[in-house]
Amino acid sequence: MKTDEKNKKLQDFLLKDKFRKVIVFSGIIGIALIFFSGFVKPANTKKVKINSENNTQDYVTRLENNLKEMVSSIKGAGNTKVLVTLESTEETVYATEEKKNKQATEDKSEGQMSKKRESDDCEKKYITVRDADGTEHALSVTQIQPTVKGVVVVCDGGDNPEVQKRVTDAIKTALNITSKRVYVTK
Repeated sequence: MKTDEKNKKLQDFLLKDKFRKVIVFSGIIGIALIFFSGFVKPANTKKVKINSENNTQDYVTRLENNLKEMVSSIKGAGNTKVLVTLESTEETVYATEEKKNKQATEDKSEGQMSKKRESDDCEKKYITVRDADGTEHALSVTQIQPTVKGVVVVCDGGDNPEVQKRVTDAIKTALNITSKRVYVTK
């Protein structure tokens, strides 16, 4: 009998008008908070736009400065200026999903030769991700630095063959390029 009394008390409590108003009001406040949260952006998120041209120019500038510092420290080089040219800009490799479909069919008819047909279908699709703010972009796997096309060094000791060789060897080693891509002059 105690269970029946407890159930009756619970039903009486739930049927009271005051309790229903509190539940409905709490629900309305919850829905309003969810609605307004869509308009508020988190304070710590920043949109970073990567500009490939600026990144490439920054890369060239850093490379030129590092080479200038290195060459000017070579005995006999003296005052130095360096120019670096690139074959390509920075390249971003994106994640892809590839679906391949291969079909082979053979037509045979009585007394005639058979014909074989093969078809290859390949569907390539970039994998995309969605940011917290809803922006969708391709998923990058890696960044490939630009390839150095050539280096020109102008230094005070550039007319000395011994200095030219030391500078050329240093740049060849630092950038992993051939000596044909390096020119040293005074």
